[in-house]
Amino acid sequence: MRVIVNYDLCEGNARCVHVAPAVFQIDDNDQLHVLIEKPSEAQRDAVENAAAICPRQAITIAED
Repeated sequence: MRVIVNYDLCEGNARCVHVAPAVFQIDDNDQLHVLIEKPSEAQRDAVENAAAICPRQAITIAED
């Protein structure tokens, strides 16, 4: 699994950070950062939830 973010769509709402804080982080300038590009299977539910609740659908998951 690989996390892909479309930064052109991301508004920095930080909903993803709330459900997957080990994977996503928002900096002081409201810019999203992916901390773990290839999260573990144990983090799958959190990452899938983050992608699902993104209001701009900026997060996708690619299977490797």
